[in-house]
Amino acid sequence: MSENVSTTHPTPLLQDTFTVGSRTFSSRLLVGTGKYKDMTETGEAIAASAAEIVTVAIRRVNIGQNSDEPNLLDVISPDKYTILPNTAGCFDAETAIRTCKLARELLGGHNLVKLEVLGDEKTLYPNVMETLKAAKVLIDDGFEVMVYTSDDPIVAQELESMGCVAIMPLGSLIGSGLGLLNRHTLSLIIENAKVPVLVDAGVGTASDAALAMELGCDGVLMNSAIANAQNPVMMAHAMKHAMWAGRAAFLAGRMPMRKMLLPAHHRLGTSFNKLKYK
Repeated sequence: MSENVSTTHPTPLLQDTFTVGSRTFSSRLLVGTGKYKDMTETGEAIAASAAEIVTVAIRRVNIGQNSDEPNLLDVISPDKYTILPNTAGCFDAETAIRTCKLARELLGGHNLVKLEVLGDEKTLYPNVMETLKAAKVLIDDGFEVMVYTSDDPIVAQELESMGCVAIMPLGSLIGSGLGLLNRHTLSLIIENAKVPVLVDAGVGTASDAALAMELGCDGVLMNSAIANAQNPVMMAHAMKHAMWAGRAAFLAGRMPMRKMLLPAHHRLGTSFNKLKYK
């Protein structure tokens, strides 16, 4: 889903928000909390990213379910960030559903979740059948479901028609850093969607994030690209600016792509006194 913003304002991006379910956000960058060396680095990188939505793997990260372990919410405050529980590590619908219900209990009735049901441990590719099954149950139970899925436009349409509030196709395999290997199918999903489309997985560096936004994505979710960088805090800064640059380029509208300069343009380098007009 793409949005039009008035370009008469001198800084249109300052008014450029997007809505997911019942919530509206200014930052289109969503970040994860895993793979950092410690919680201090986690907090610093997330602050540098200027993200408003922070996703948390409930099965791996303590947000209160283990009282004798450090609590991530002491670093990432729900008063400042929207915590987005995810079902990373779930390989069937039933486990994913239970994980979302646990998250809702731990977060005091919070109903915005990121659903991901994985197909296998090697690729972490989504299991579409189990994802569809889990999505239906969760939506019927009052959850607002942002869903990780394949880059299949038909599957994306089905998830949207079921009531998912955001479609999150992978750019390439989780943690691969290979960037967007499927620009055409991503574009098809974006063109057809009436809910936000966010690239989820595969981003490796700032140019990948910018490209996703140039294609018309409503946002990008990333973790490894920041956490596994040699300097995560600096990379978080880079991603923040890449998202703005890509979004601005999309709103500005790029020039048409051509195989070569148009014939009439040969006159651009000709002096005026050599031009003859009738």
